[in-house]
Amino acid sequence: MGLARRKFLKNIGLAMAGTMMIKIPALGRAIAPDGSLLLTRQPDTVWLASLYDRGQTTTYLKSRNELQYIGMPVGGILCGTVYLGGDGRLWLWDIFNRNQEGIEPKEVEWKEAVLGQAKKVRSRDGACYIQPSKNIRPLDQGMALKLTIGKETIIRLLDEASWPEIAFEATYPMATIRYIDPALPIELTLEAFSPFIPLQEDDSGLPVTLLSFHIRNKGKVPVEATLLGWLENKVAIYHAKENLHERVNTATGGKGWKGVLSAVRAKEAVDTVLQQSPDYGNLCLAALDEKANINTQLALPITAVSFNQPRDQAAVHGINEKLTGGVMVKHRLLPGKDIRTDFAIGWYFPNLSFKDIEGKGRYYANHFADAAAVVNYVQEHHARLTGDSRLWKNTWYDASLPWWLMERTFMNISTLATTTAHRFQSGRFYAWEGVGACEGTCTHVWQYAQAVGRIFPALERDTRQRVDLGIGMQPNGGILFRGEAEKRPAIDGQAGTVLRIYREHQMTTDDRFLRQNWQQIKEATQFIIRQDRNGDGLEDTPMENTLDAVWDGEIAWIAGLCIAAVQAGALMATEVGDTAFASTCKDYVEKGRRNMESQLYNGEYFIHQPDKVKGRSVIGSYNTCHIDQVYGQSWAFQVGMDRVLDKEKTLSALRALWKYNFMEDVGPYLATHSGGRPYALPGEGGMIMNTNPYKEEYPFGVKDAWQLGYFNECMSGFEHQVASHMMAEGMTTEALTLTKAVHDRYHAAKRNPFNEIECSDHYARAMASYGTFITACGFAYHGPHQYIRFAPALQKEQFKAPFVTAEGWGTYTQQQQHGRGEYRLALKHGKLSLLTCCFEQANPATVVVKAGTRQLPATFSYENGRVTITLKQAVTLHAGETLQVTMIS
Repeated sequence: MGLARRKFLKNIGLAMAGTMMIKIPALGRAIAPDGSLLLTRQPDTVWLASLYDRGQTTTYLKSRNELQYIGMPVGGILCGTVYLGGDGRLWLWDIFNRNQEGIEPKEVEWKEAVLGQAKKVRSRDGACYIQPSKNIRPLDQGMALKLTIGKETIIRLLDEASWPEIAFEATYPMATIRYIDPALPIELTLEAFSPFIPLQEDDSGLPVTLLSFHIRNKGKVPVEATLLGWLENKVAIYHAKENLHERVNTATGGKGWKGVLSAVRAKEAVDTVLQQSPDYGNLCLAALDEKANINTQLALPITAVSFNQPRDQAAVHGINEKLTGGVMVKHRLLPGKDIRTDFAIGWYFPNLSFKDIEGKGRYYANHFADAAAVVNYVQEHHARLTGDSRLWKNTWYDASLPWWLMERTFMNISTLATTTAHRFQSGRFYAWEGVGACEGTCTHVWQYAQAVGRIFPALERDTRQRVDLGIGMQPNGGILFRGEAEKRPAIDGQAGTVLRIYREHQMTTDDRFLRQNWQQIKEATQFIIRQDRNGDGLEDTPMENTLDAVWDGEIAWIAGLCIAAVQAGALMATEVGDTAFASTCKDYVEKGRRNMESQLYNGEYFIHQPDKVKGRSVIGSYNTCHIDQVYGQSWAFQVGMDRVLDKEKTLSALRALWKYNFMEDVGPYLATHSGGRPYALPGEGGMIMNTNPYKEEYPFGVKDAWQLGYFNECMSGFEHQVASHMMAEGMTTEALTLTKAVHDRYHAAKRNPFNEIECSDHYARAMASYGTFITACGFAYHGPHQYIRFAPALQKEQFKAPFVTAEGWGTYTQQQQHGRGEYRLALKHGKLSLLTCCFEQANPATVVVKAGTRQLPATFSYENGRVTITLKQAVTLHAGETLQVTMIS
């Protein structure tokens, strides 16, 4: 067997590595060695019931070989990528502004051609899906523990090889790692994170990782425990030259902390060329303990001597010599006592730039002069930053919804803490579609990402105003779909952007954003209306779309999305008092809805009607069952709008997707439908992008086009969009099953759970997963109207979930029993002003509203199973306060 053949077979094997006969709680039973998944069309009742169970934290174990691929982003958002590995070590370190494609640029040999290319899978095609990256360590970092128990000394590295068991709890944004050895008299736990506080993008965007250790003496004698952390100086990793530069480690610190600052300097004169290089900056390793000892020149490997070699003097080495700094903290623990000690790793590499893009530098450079200043800020505000971050983590996961669902719907926001997304020094948010692939904060991709607009709404609001309605806005109202990197609008991106503008308006407290940008918003909406050339309310102008082609004709997916966007335009026009334009929009919506339902519905699902002249001579979805066919209605649920499509026809379309496109095992389908990228493999479940129920010979019009491969793929962002829609329409089991299929594809036994892949790693569209959480809660919010609504799709009798509004976040609970309903909004952080609340319950006889113990005068109305309560005067809740509504039917 030749080398190439052996490598190919190895890659195929790696795709299924760790899954052989492992009981992964996926769509049923054991995965066999041949990759098959033993499952019928109807999963068994026990498995179906498990979808709804609260369950517990997903915990990955060393003993099950589940740690090797874990890479949880644990740097601040928009600051580069630092991964937390399954054993607590940090890896990847994509913080040096290299602007590479994929977390590990590579090509992997594959069994067939992908998208018309060679039999290779690039980073943008899913290389890390079939050959997951691991152990990428451009610099040396680690932790060690020394225990002294009487005369006995024990030294353990905090890595997978040194412990009988390690447990990783996957609760983004804070992971918990437990180092387990029953023979030791201590319990050791690591909590790793970067400050993450919803609505606070600056404090969530710090270039720092915190390693918070908790040690408890469970023995009967005192224990002396010393933690030692180390970090290699690899500043200017790509541009420093042995003959010109040298590495320098210096002691640094401030009130309550000590550390080592790592830098590079010129041997002689100042080197301005080096100072302008992307990887120029500094690193800081610190212990947030003023009693810590440091070593600017720590010798490796770690031995007992390493714990007793403090050195404060500056250390200078050649560029090619390894220079490592160390920080040590010692504690004495009496039996039954415990301590918490925090380490911090900060970085500062401000020289970010992209060719032909308006913006450079990193936003954090506005606030800090170096990495030591970052650590100093964290220490000064430690109680608030760590306390609020823990409060958010606890608030998010303190829900009645299944643990796995809370994990999967939220963890994709970790994409913001990777090199998919950046923030320039000017404050501009800028992003790829996936790491280093497809530039320009692409409108037709990022419109699916529901998470950012809800958790960090100021970032999205600024992007709408600065980029979509600014840099990318054309005189005719078209929005360039990649900002200054493109010369055309994409019609789906245009419609999605108008809908996002409406969402961004809702996530404020007043109408300033809307009024300030109304003229451009109106023009963007008018642009959509003008693309309906024959005036039937169905967009029919050939334009670029997210499937990277120009489609002709009237396309249900795009027409429906445009209808939803124009409906949002009508609502915004009404709010600013532009009644004439609101009327124009309503006419378009009514015509579009009527004609879409009569012309594009085939009795089972919605289709693509070809252009009357060109026919099927160009690529399209035509009579196939397309995953996004009712996407406009899906978007409407995300922003609390009325229906834009008939409910029964929409449900029929979703059921068709379930019937034709969802596969418990995609293997048999992919065996006869080639050319797509490998985002789901034999033995895995998923929803195919397009299927051909009518068995047409050329269902997509053309025989040969590289884009045809897209139709045979499972792209998780689209799957999440459909799941969120199914949840909203009452197809709860289907929504959970589809989301669980994605969740299980990204089980740590197979690949990195935190890296949903499409066109490169950490793909933005996957943040559509948050939309499923929105619809599971039946959540709607309009800040300027001081309105909030909850209508849970499941667990109506006993429901609990977090919520985020324009200025605050907290926990919503609902209890319904024997005609009595209790509804509580407990604010945990910030503030929330409310005038109107809406809940689902039978028509009540009495309604009582209280803020704390104070009863609030209110009126109520009932319609279609919903009770709308209007306070006589708006109330503002602050952190720690609760609004309680009691209704008796």
